[in-house]
Amino acid sequence: MKQPVEDEVDARLAARLAELRGERGWSLGELAERSGVSRSTLSRAERAEISPTAALLNRLCHVYGRTMSRLLSEVEAQTGPVPLVRAGEQGVWEDRASGFVRRSVSPPHPALRGELVEGRLAAGADLAYDRPPVPGLEQHIWVLEGALAVTAQDVEHRLDAGDCLRLRVWGPTRFRCTGDRETRYVLAVVLP
Repeated sequence: MKQPVEDEVDARLAARLAELRGERGWSLGELAERSGVSRSTLSRAERAEISPTAALLNRLCHVYGRTMSRLLSEVEAQTGPVPLVRAGEQGVWEDRASGFVRRSVSPPHPALRGELVEGRLAAGADLAYDRPPVPGLEQHIWVLEGALAVTAQDVEHRLDAGDCLRLRVWGPTRFRCTGDRETRYVLAVVLP
């Protein structure tokens, strides 16, 4: 019986997380101290016993100095970057716990500083990040459908379809679907 695609992605993600820790020579305890995530959660994530949440991946990306898109692109079954990324080839990752679906429309590439992500938040979904994966990360958030509240630097911005918020991220952020239906948005991410 073939393993479902999401399980394969979770297994490759778990292996990559363990590899990143190993490359630095860190124990689970050292990574726990640096990330603020418990050793047991880290261990379970590295063994693919749990599917990491977006918040957990964000903490690990911060420690490893990479964006979430870069981490996820490292685990995709892709032979190399291509200039044209067809819709069916765009990597999709889902945080089932929070109701967040993330499509890497234009995945990161070492020669480029920007990337495009399509985000979908279920009605009532609330996604909080305690820090940016890379301090000073530039983000442009363009709402395509629904309503979104984005909190950054203790200021909440309410966006409706067509609105765009531009900012640099230095601290905690929060994305909330404020309407009674799913919110779909484009996130342009530019490395500092």
